[in-house]
Amino acid sequence: MKKSLVFFVFFLQFSFSQNIGLYSQFNGRYDFTFVGNTLNPVENSFQTTPAVLTSSSATLALTTNDVIESAYLYWAGCGTGDFNVKLNGTDVLATRTFSNTLTQGQSFNFFSAFANVTTQVQATGNGTYTLSDLDVSSFLPLHAQNRTNFAGWALIVVYKNTSLPLNQLNVYDGLQVVSQLQNNLDVTLNALNVIDNVDAKIGFLAWEGDSGIQVNETLRINGNIISNPPLNPANNAFNGTNSITNSNQLYNMDLDIYNIQNNINVGDTSALIQLTSGQDYVMINAIVTKLNSQLPDARITFPAPTLSCNVRQLQINYIVTNNNATASLPANTPITFYADNVVIGSAFTQNVIPIDGLETGTITVTIPTNIPLQFNLIANVDDTGNGTGIVNEISDTNNLFSLPIQLLASPNFNPLDDIVSCNLGFTKGIFDFSEYEGSVKTNSGHLSTFYNSEIDALNFTNQILLLNNFEALQTPKKIWVRIDDQQNGCYSLTTFDLLTKNCEPIVYNAVSPDNDGQNDFFFIEGLRDIFINFKLEIYNRWGRLLWTGNNNKPDWNGYSENTMGNNEAASGTYYYILYLNDPDYPKPLNGYLYLRR
Repeated sequence: MKKSLVFFVFFLQFSFSQNIGLYSQFNGRYDFTFVGNTLNPVENSFQTTPAVLTSSSATLALTTNDVIESAYLYWAGCGTGDFNVKLNGTDVLATRTFSNTLTQGQSFNFFSAFANVTTQVQATGNGTYTLSDLDVSSFLPLHAQNRTNFAGWALIVVYKNTSLPLNQLNVYDGLQVVSQLQNNLDVTLNALNVIDNVDAKIGFLAWEGDSGIQVNETLRINGNIISNPPLNPANNAFNGTNSITNSNQLYNMDLDIYNIQNNINVGDTSALIQLTSGQDYVMINAIVTKLNSQLPDARITFPAPTLSCNVRQLQINYIVTNNNATASLPANTPITFYADNVVIGSAFTQNVIPIDGLETGTITVTIPTNIPLQFNLIANVDDTGNGTGIVNEISDTNNLFSLPIQLLASPNFNPLDDIVSCNLGFTKGIFDFSEYEGSVKTNSGHLSTFYNSEIDALNFTNQILLLNNFEALQTPKKIWVRIDDQQNGCYSLTTFDLLTKNCEPIVYNAVSPDNDGQNDFFFIEGLRDIFINFKLEIYNRWGRLLWTGNNNKPDWNGYSENTMGNNEAASGTYYYILYLNDPDYPKPLNGYLYLRR
């Protein structure tokens, strides 16, 4: 008998596998069926010469109104694997693989492979399906030693029909083992939503079960043994049968579907599958559940809101959907909006949203100032403001939608000092503020430009280009600086003032009034039109006042105002006293000058 060797050396037996987990979920008017066949000509326990075929066929026979939604192909066998097969002559390459190794003195490898063949099966529809080119022949001599030489294939076909009730259908897969050493296996099926257990059913795709081995072999769901006699007795669940075709000649594989209406309760969100085996070596590859589940499934999305510089008020145009649901979403379903983890607004759906329907809405929220410029904008439907909802849904894990947001802010800048230059007359001045082009910026990547007015700065017009020799015709004059962050399109404005001061005049103390155009007058640079109320006195060397001038008289040309007859002052040294009559210069300036004729 098969595995008698295993029985004697069970203490050396080890096995490795991949846990069964949810692969896909369907919500709506869906059901499923299995199509497949073994490649063993007879059960391997009874083979005198080990043999496994390379092809076999099975028939898909859906009703007229059944529409194929998805089709998943699984194939398996002894050995390390053959992952390129043909389905009805079309090459199929595995996109997911599973493996298991049984160690009992030496290693016995097993494999399973998966491919999504929905497009091909939809195109073919009902009819005969043949899997070919699955070759495990090189592994037969080894596996025949413990009667584990096998191969087979199966299609899990999910279909919809408008006459079906609203169901939730889950497909779980992996590769887990129950055997003599590991004589129990617990598999928890999560993501269930049992609203009504009427006509609930569960299907198993399993490999390597034997009809002739029934030592403590049971299948339980939520602690209750399930069976389907006479095809699947309570003490021999995995016995090479196909409950869709009622065949007991599906050698070393099982395609079995059980009604579990009385073994699962309304409100359950998970189910515990328990398998035991005192001798048989069984590998579970896929489990499918179908539960009557009339529930909505709220989801929310929104496009990135329009951003404006320095504006923390956002308009969110959101969309609430009820796709892939089995019931309408009620009105007044709460929606909460977050900036990171801070609640910034709330809303409610306005109408009942039907299956596959949607509703749009708009809300304006203000981002608090303590939220940084970069944050996650989150919308969570069916959320009362603390993460909990009021609607029983197919899934509560898809209610949240999040987008990263970078608020737009004007660039920072360094303050600029006013610039003071000498008054060139009537408060005119020449200024150099070229260094400010760089020093005003806190980011070298920003652009700084200069303008005569705020309007020009706002409109980016009439830019001041000559920064190192700028003439201000009148002061004080305000210069506007625009700092642009060209990445986000925001800008800042700042100003500084151009100021003039009355600088001390420069006296040119040589006079030669010969009308040659050079030094014909006593010239003092920076005096006229600056010190408007100045008074200038010229004295000879004996202290006699010869001439008095002010802003209304021309410069002294060497003539005396207080001399009878010839009023030409003779060549020589003279002295001046200059009263600027300016608060910055309370004391007069004095010095000498030289007159040459």
